[in-house]
Amino acid sequence: MPLVLHYGDQQLEVAGLVDSGATVNVLPYEAGLRLGAIWEDAKAILRLAGTLGNQPAMPVFVMAEIGEFALTRLAFAWVKSPNAPLILGQTNFFMEFDVCFYRSKLEFEISPKPSLEHPDE
Repeated sequence: MPLVLHYGDQQLEVAGLVDSGATVNVLPYEAGLRLGAIWEDAKAILRLAGTLGNQPAMPVFVMAEIGEFALTRLAFAWVKSPNAPLILGQTNFFMEFDVCFYRSKLEFEISPKPSLEHPDE
């Protein structure tokens, strides 16, 4: 899924993999560098599972622009791996957006979570 990430005064157009089986959002190392984030080994405290389980990762928060939706703050595990994909997972992409998968059509649809102030949205 195409999206634009904003960090400080930098922005980056990327494609993310919407993965309902992923526990966290994952930001590839190069994408973080291009956004201007600074890697600090002392802060690499996140433990990932699966194929990225042996890679150091640290938390980073970015604003994401997805289609015509309002900017949304997303938490990523910024992983120090040259081959990691950008993954949109349960924490916190699926907490901010409702996702409907249409497997027979090989499509999916997203919408922002309903507002607490306007629950019918």
